[in-house]
Amino acid sequence: MIHRDNVGPVCSLKFVALLVALSPELLFLGAGVQLRDNGYDGLLVAINPQVSEDQNLIANIKEMITEASSYLFNATKRRVFFRNIKILIPATWKANNYSKIKQESYEKANVIVTDWYGARGNDPSTLQYRGCGKEGKFIHLTPDFLLNDDLTAGYGSRGRVFVHEWAHLRWGVFDEYNSEKPFYINGQNQVKVTRCSSDITGIFVCEKGPCPQENCIISKLFKEGCMFIYNSTQNATASIMFMQSLSSVVEFCNASTHNQEAPNLQNQMCSLRSAWDVIADSDDFNHSLPLQGAELPPPPVFSLIQAGDRTVCLVLDVSSKMAEADRLLQLQQAAEFYLMQIVEIHTFVGIASFNSKGEIRAQLHQVNNDEDRKLLISYLPATASADAETSVCAGLKKGFEVVEKLNGKAFGSVMILVTSGDDERTADCLPTVLSSGSTIHTIALGSSAVKNLEEVSRLTGGLKFFVPDNPSSSSMIDAFSRISSGTGDIFQQHIQLESTGENVKAQHQLKSTVTVDSSVGNDTTFLVTWQTSGPPEIVLYDPSGRKYHTDDFITNLAFRTARLWIPGTAKPGLWTYTLNNTHHSLQALKVTVTSRTSCSAVPPAAVEAFVEGDSTRFPHPMMIYAIVRKGFYPILNATVTATIEPETADPVTLELFDDGAGADVIKNDGIYSRYFFSFAVNGRYSLKVHVSHSPSVSAQAHSAAGSHAMYVPGYITNGNIQMNAPSKSVGRSEKEQKWGFSRVSSGGAFSVLGVPAGPQPDVFPPCKIIDLEAVKVEEEVTLSWTAPGDDFDQGQANSYEIRISKSLQNIQDDFNSAILVNTTKLNPQQAGTKEIFTFSPELFTTGPEQQPNGETQKSHRIYVAMRAIDRNSLKSAVSNIAQASLLIPPNSAPVLARDDLILKGVLTAVGFIGVICLTIVVTHCTLNRKKRADKKKNETKLL
Repeated sequence: MIHRDNVGPVCSLKFVALLVALSPELLFLGAGVQLRDNGYDGLLVAINPQVSEDQNLIANIKEMITEASSYLFNATKRRVFFRNIKILIPATWKANNYSKIKQESYEKANVIVTDWYGARGNDPSTLQYRGCGKEGKFIHLTPDFLLNDDLTAGYGSRGRVFVHEWAHLRWGVFDEYNSEKPFYINGQNQVKVTRCSSDITGIFVCEKGPCPQENCIISKLFKEGCMFIYNSTQNATASIMFMQSLSSVVEFCNASTHNQEAPNLQNQMCSLRSAWDVIADSDDFNHSLPLQGAELPPPPVFSLIQAGDRTVCLVLDVSSKMAEADRLLQLQQAAEFYLMQIVEIHTFVGIASFNSKGEIRAQLHQVNNDEDRKLLISYLPATASADAETSVCAGLKKGFEVVEKLNGKAFGSVMILVTSGDDERTADCLPTVLSSGSTIHTIALGSSAVKNLEEVSRLTGGLKFFVPDNPSSSSMIDAFSRISSGTGDIFQQHIQLESTGENVKAQHQLKSTVTVDSSVGNDTTFLVTWQTSGPPEIVLYDPSGRKYHTDDFITNLAFRTARLWIPGTAKPGLWTYTLNNTHHSLQALKVTVTSRTSCSAVPPAAVEAFVEGDSTRFPHPMMIYAIVRKGFYPILNATVTATIEPETADPVTLELFDDGAGADVIKNDGIYSRYFFSFAVNGRYSLKVHVSHSPSVSAQAHSAAGSHAMYVPGYITNGNIQMNAPSKSVGRSEKEQKWGFSRVSSGGAFSVLGVPAGPQPDVFPPCKIIDLEAVKVEEEVTLSWTAPGDDFDQGQANSYEIRISKSLQNIQDDFNSAILVNTTKLNPQQAGTKEIFTFSPELFTTGPEQQPNGETQKSHRIYVAMRAIDRNSLKSAVSNIAQASLLIPPNSAPVLARDDLILKGVLTAVGFIGVICLTIVVTHCTLNRKKRADKKKNETKLL
């Protein structure tokens, strides 16, 4: 993905020197998007394999980014543009002289093109999981958005939309509209529309046409059937994060044009700062200057790439270190499971091993059936060698030889490198590794594994894992289960439903259940592994009560595994398993369950676990994330538990939350988050996330996650209302979920440095409050927020400090000088609890307040911020700034804004003229009728 953390393990001087000596082309491989000489290089757009082949899609992507480059260049005042873009064509499309991929994959793309899978409309969106100023995960565009020209009426041109989403992704700014709060009352007691800038004009429209504002706003509520329609012709030039579709909008809101009072996500997430202020503080702007002169940048250069045959090589350590702590046994068990169940059909697989020298154990062999899989398993190492020395470079060299046999190059291949040795010469082969075009996933075993091993993964775009020397840990199998083909086709991938392990005493048992939901069930496999002696007694019941016994499992006594494959589609519901340790000693027993989707039209619930960076240094916490969703719909109310295993200490479990507080940025977006700071030792930590969901609680959100470009319902053009077609809304015909679901995913590994020996001092403050809200109720202001903890989001804070001001600038620039609210009766609750506090802002109900510029201005608004303090007087960062209107006299109504006064005046004048016209018509008709009656009377008399 686009984000790359600079924090990493400490490398040797030799390693760093080699990095510096490499050519820029090699150095930027696997590094995501890079800004060089004002131009972005390495932007990757990937089309999902489920998207039907259409060459117009490629043409429109090119046209969109070309337009976006010029628009972005001008919007950033000649600062940045798009230079080199790669478009990843799915392997399901016909070959068309496309270049072969190197380390690119769908899962690493910055922009993905795929359908919503039942979610609403065609909204372009960006998945943002971190705070203000932080990069997002990816931009999502639908094929219909890129192909249907009619949609540009509501969204604006595709290039403008792309710049809107790019600002979300790259610079961490947020939307400046709010569909749920379309209007608000400002500090001057005026009703305003939520917009940025405030200079953008329009009128209120009811069901039958234009109407005065009071017809739409009743008792401060927005009447159903009303909307605010903007004029198609504007003078305002901002803002791109509000309505990029307006032709006059060519820049982001800055300090002078930003609407700080609007109740939008940009103000909430960025403490009322403008989008331009946030962008100007980014690394992109800190390391570049505007281009001089009047020349425009060159148009973007596009490369079309496509994956060839999938090739994988296992590069396995067989040094004597692997004989310690059952490391080789765990490797055998995981590799066997990977070859039998995980690796996708038609993949070419080879095997190499190494100690101080490398060896090819199996040349590439295509997997077409179970016999091919069993043949590859027979080449796995059976024993460790007596050689204690390891050479990662020797192993990788043999791995490259294996994969190059297919097409002469290693481009697009995958290496799974497993080692426990401490090899200080890994840097020697770094140039070869980087130029190979291969993606290298690394699995480090034990505490002595190569210290800079993760750099190999980071620089080639691979995943990194760690397996502690804990016999009951399932980290090795979890790591192999996480490694997929990277195509993005979830309908072809295995999904891990269960992964658990336990040290079971003699004559005791491990018993539990796993849910097989209706979206999965094909190719379901139960794997049982044990540590010593023979297999445990296995009893498995399906939801209908059918019993499976040990004899039904395929047993490999050499690798100590037992595997049961369920033919057809496994019955949905609860499966119950029991493992009885019938031996006379303690056994480490483990269970893993995987499955595939049961329907190609309905995506299954999926979880992706990851951490914010490669490493952290005490006392800085590590942020843990888990994205739980079905298609692009967030799954709410799930129980998400992270298990973190250090090198030499006991595992730590931590529940993750999607509550919009603490580490979690946005509530109910399906991204569950938490701070982790319980660092026991220095070294590597392994992460696994388990997700369960009960059928008794609501699962799916009503809208897809992420920040969305606004779809404009219509415009006022030349005084006429021109409505766009309603935004497409696809209904979800979901079957009632009777069984809930269960998912497991490895989150990889991270490193921690600087952990002090012995008892740790209290250096962790409460976390920042990010969801503070203020509501005026009669003569009081009610505040609400989620309680932080004593240490970040754990425990219970000691006290709160709340301050208020009538000046936004005062509280923003100098929190300590704002007026302190008496909180002596406010006792903090346990972290995660919803707090409510009411106070009377009597100091602000009378008289104007002196402004920073020396002027006085009568304000009807107050601004509130707060922070938490722990028992050792450590203070959190200042919260987001909330705002509330003060008391409005009972006999006064909100003042109408200028646009609405004009509209009201026009409508009044039109109504007055209409009355006059009606009076004239009625008088004229009456006189004519009287004339005709008189004439008829005279004629009668004459007759």
